[in-house]
Amino acid sequence: MAYYIGVDIGGTNTACGVVNENCEIVARSKIKTNSSGNSLEYIDVLKVIKSAITAACEQAKIDVSDAESIGVGSPGVCNSESGIIENCSNIAFDNSPIRDDLEKEFGIPVYLDNDANAAAFGEFMSGAANGTKNAVIITLGTGVGAGIIIDGKIFRGSNYAGGEIGHTVIVVDGLPCGCGRRGCFEAYSSATGLIKMTLIAAEKHPESIINRLIEQDGRCSARTPYNAMKAGDPVGKAVTDNYVKYLACGITNVINTFQPEVLCIGGGVCNEGDILLKPLKEAVAKQIYSKNSRHNTEIVVCKLGNDAGIIGAAMLHKS
Repeated sequence: MAYYIGVDIGGTNTACGVVNENCEIVARSKIKTNSSGNSLEYIDVLKVIKSAITAACEQAKIDVSDAESIGVGSPGVCNSESGIIENCSNIAFDNSPIRDDLEKEFGIPVYLDNDANAAAFGEFMSGAANGTKNAVIITLGTGVGAGIIIDGKIFRGSNYAGGEIGHTVIVVDGLPCGCGRRGCFEAYSSATGLIKMTLIAAEKHPESIINRLIEQDGRCSARTPYNAMKAGDPVGKAVTDNYVKYLACGITNVINTFQPEVLCIGGGVCNEGDILLKPLKEAVAKQIYSKNSRHNTEIVVCKLGNDAGIIGAAMLHKS
């Protein structure tokens, strides 16, 4: 049995898994990326990555050198050809030669890609997009992460910064986005965007069930407006309807551009199931350019959860 090591670097935790040739995680480890609370520097994160790799292999009862390769999914612009993380907004990964450093340490081939691309490739290899040739995977989290698979390969763009669907504009001169633009898909359709919409509605409607839920829970989450809607709150329903409107707009843009076989969506909000999916699919079906086609894109929920990044990273040698 061949084994591959997958590393998923996050701002909070760095996860690592030993993955077999059937895309099954047989051992794993997780270490805090930043235990000191100070600004994250490359040299410190590199130590964490090395420790996570060693720990996962110890659990799998193999030596790192027994694995076929190491794959790394990292935030930022990742040059998969040179193995260098060119820049990253949250970690000081400016021109960081992670491939060369890990190959020097462990003596086996190392592959690198953006973390959203790695997660998308995981869904393609063994998740909701498995069995397709063309797929788009969108994760609705703090931001909107995305990965594009074309003819079975990750689309990276000419400068390895392709696939940033979250930073396409759906409302001209709309809400500010962290990237510096206004009206981005991410500003409206991320879990963060949904929470902001909910808080605005709560302030405008102090009598709403939303306010009661926020008080009970001690916080507002992406589930709050859906829980309020389920309890019969018209304000909660208005928020969720508005969210689906923006989400459908962004997804329709993606389908019109790429016409993938499947478009997979992930993130905690997808736990709402058909309450989210049914109105979303109906809205997209009315808007897509290919509405009369017999082979329209299927919208599905991602299957692998947080394991997608590990599995996709481990399989980067096939990307």
